[in-house]
Amino acid sequence: MPETKKGDAAVELINDEFYMKLAIQLAEGASGQTGINPAVGCVLVKDGRIIGMGSHLKRGTPHAEIHALQMAGSEAEGATAYVTLEPCSHYGKTPPCSDRLIKERVKRVVVGCTDPNPLVAGSGVERLRRHGIDVTVGVLQERALSLNEAFNKYIVTKMPFVTLKTASTLDGKIASRTGDSKWITNPESRSFVHTLRHRNQAIMVGVGTVLNDDPLLTTRLDVPALNPTRIIVDSKLKISLDARVVKDRSAETLVLTTGDADTAKRRALEAAGVTVLECGEGPKVDLPKAMELLGEREIASILLESGGQLNGSMLENRLIDKVLLFYAPKIIGGGADAPSNFDFAGFEKMKDAVQLERIQVQQFGEDVCISGYPKYG
Repeated sequence: MPETKKGDAAVELINDEFYMKLAIQLAEGASGQTGINPAVGCVLVKDGRIIGMGSHLKRGTPHAEIHALQMAGSEAEGATAYVTLEPCSHYGKTPPCSDRLIKERVKRVVVGCTDPNPLVAGSGVERLRRHGIDVTVGVLQERALSLNEAFNKYIVTKMPFVTLKTASTLDGKIASRTGDSKWITNPESRSFVHTLRHRNQAIMVGVGTVLNDDPLLTTRLDVPALNPTRIIVDSKLKISLDARVVKDRSAETLVLTTGDADTAKRRALEAAGVTVLECGEGPKVDLPKAMELLGEREIASILLESGGQLNGSMLENRLIDKVLLFYAPKIIGGGADAPSNFDFAGFEKMKDAVQLERIQVQQFGEDVCISGYPKYG
């Protein structure tokens, strides 16, 4: 609870936004561990006092509202519930949260944003209002929506939300002309990228990255974290059976290939525990088809950490939803011999270039990260 001092401009008013910020923080803390379910936070307030808090922790387990109500107990009657996402109104893996709020006689519900899920889509709010509960919608709506941008896309399209991350020098190089890339960015930037891995269901690279660097593609933080599913784009199954992503069992590995790939190599990979998905006849992986197949496997969010060719192909196919460009204050040169963060045919006119919108700039030590959302067409 903030201390209030007359004339202190830094003091935050205790209002709906104050409590919604707490609910958003609860949701952010569980980001990455709910699978295809949204991250949701809930705060229960009564007589100026917080009586319950909760967040959705795992798919198939109680939602944020239920955790908060259980903490509040009998005090929930007459309380105000602050929820980042519209309470559900349908039976899924758990009962409807709107029914539980009604049962516990909550007086008011403040919602960050409505649920894009066609099974909910405003019906939760309507159900609460029909039972005499005062409902306010849209408090800190933009922040609430950004919490679940992957869920918001997947629940409507059944396609994964793809975040592209690159790390390059100021002249756009992801390695020197000799192939050296360790390290372009500083430890602060690399630590943040591992947080991104924790928050995404999958990480995707091209087979060239595996052949050149033999990475583990796991999450390495100072605290225990979740490892994403590893996705390797490999149209000819060039990947070695001795690659660490094949032999390591700390995360699942999927290889996206084509009908042109060697059948014996495919069987060998599958015998080693790797899942091989055929995405088109070839000669290259059909990336839109690959995204459909990954969506069918309930992969809702992908962190793309690849080289310029796969980055360029994904961009050309309009499959990238968000871009994070990390720039180190270095210039390496190397011309065409030094790989760039985007390698594709490109556009003839500047007006046709892919424009990023909703730009944000963050600084990690001396590194700068520019993030935005591609605007296609």
